[in-house]
Amino acid sequence: MPIYTKTGDKGQTGLFSGKRVSKASFRMEAIGTVDELNSIIGLVISQIPNPKSQITNELIEIQKDLFVIGSALANPRQALNLSKRVKEFEKTIDKMAKELPPLFNFILPGGGKAGSMLHLARTVCRRTERRIVELSKKEKVQSDLIVYINRLSDLFLTMSRYINHLEKKEEIIWKT
Repeated sequence: MPIYTKTGDKGQTGLFSGKRVSKASFRMEAIGTVDELNSIIGLVISQIPNPKSQITNELIEIQKDLFVIGSALANPRQALNLSKRVKEFEKTIDKMAKELPPLFNFILPGGGKAGSMLHLARTVCRRTERRIVELSKKEKVQSDLIVYINRLSDLFLTMSRYINHLEKKEEIIWKT
């Protein structure tokens, strides 16, 4: 079966329901940024030296979550229950934060390759959040989806700091 269907050649795509929508719609913009975020996470994973690490395993689980989220955005009737994952994120953030120096200032994105890529994932995650919030102003979106994406960006920040800490990469404090 060919990868191309030619059904999107006029700027429209199909949702799970069969409804055709513009590829520039708020819904498709949200789905596209979820997909972009998933790809960035793949890049992050490729930069982590230990493919069996806890962070790698968590990032793979997040990629799976994002496929489910993209599917739910394409099928608004699909129920999501992301509150358990949000609690898991919070536990992971708290556990990693205990090993890090306290953060009282903004830090410049950077560090090692994996840490820098996690900063990039954080910024794409924030854009994803903005797109989903924008969609929620026009159409129904499950509220725990927004909470999940918000907490995910917090997790990416903490993971970037944690990996940079493990790799002994200095954080640069932003000062005006």
